[in-house]
Amino acid sequence: MPSVEERDLRQLLVHRMKLVRARTQVKNQLQALAISQGVCRKRKLWSAQGRKELESLALLPWAARRRQELLAWLDRLDAQVGELDRAVEEAGREREEVALLRTHPGVGGVVALAFVLTVGPVERFPNSRKLVSYLGLNPREHSSGGRQRLGAISKQGNTLMRWLLVEAAQTAARFDPELRRTYQRLKMRRSSGVAKVAVARRLAVRLFWMLRTRHHYAQPVRMSGSPSRGVVPPRAGSSV
Repeated sequence: MPSVEERDLRQLLVHRMKLVRARTQVKNQLQALAISQGVCRKRKLWSAQGRKELESLALLPWAARRRQELLAWLDRLDAQVGELDRAVEEAGREREEVALLRTHPGVGGVVALAFVLTVGPVERFPNSRKLVSYLGLNPREHSSGGRQRLGAISKQGNTLMRWLLVEAAQTAARFDPELRRTYQRLKMRRSSGVAKVAVARRLAVRLFWMLRTRHHYAQPVRMSGSPSRGVVPPRAGSSV
């Protein structure tokens, strides 16, 4: 049973997720506004130069007002998310499990704290399959004519944790060779969406065994059904 403090920290993480999603929607609207004027900068639109270019677009009165209010909203959301990020860092600072999980590339304070709070005592999961099912990252099975086919994930678990793992998996795949190969192979065979979920599932299993064995990312870990192996230390990169 989670403590009162842990339940309140979950509210912090849920609130942050809602604000980040709202910020993404605002950015998408501003991107669409810029594209309508022939400006396509993608992520560069959020640089200082991109912001200046966005503000200098010659727009009709109502479009200009929409731009102004969206930019003001974006600035407020940036400030609010930054405040919540600092609160997450503070909450995870004294937790050994959070520091352990953060040794994995792509896993920052938000993902690590959310995983620790979501999983709770790791011993309550007898194996990683139970955890994957708990998180809703397990693919549905369909049988027909004696053949078994795996479909979309069940999505029965924790929405916040599943969203964070998919986000973190995209960064982890850039720095971890094994995850990168998995992503590239599935992206070619299936789609980028399937690849992202598959990498998120593998990342969840890794984090589970890191907690279970108390091994950090660079140490060899024996996982159920897998040989003992060492993993190269992470390179510097962004994380959630």
